[in-house]
Amino acid sequence: MSVAAIRRLMWSGLSAASPWEAHAADSRLMSELGGAPDAVEGVTAFLEKRPAEFPMKVSADLPSGMPSWPEDPYGV
Repeated sequence: MSVAAIRRLMWSGLSAASPWEAHAADSRLMSELGGAPDAVEGVTAFLEKRPAEFPMKVSADLPSGMPSWPEDPYGV
C-alpha cells in the first residue's frame, strides 16, 4: 500500500500548482495510512522479528484521500 501511495503522490505532484499542494496531499495520506492495518502489521512484525504479512490490498483498500493520476498530456 505504501509503495502505491508514494508512486501516486510523486506522479500527482508533478502537476501540483505548488509544492504546498503536494505537501498537503502527502500529509493527508500519512495521517490516513499511519493507523492502517498495514502500518500496524509492519511495526508488529519488526518487533517480533518475523516477516510481515500485510493485510491491505491496493485493489480494494486505497485510501479516499489518494490523489488521482494526472491527465496524459500526449493522449497515449
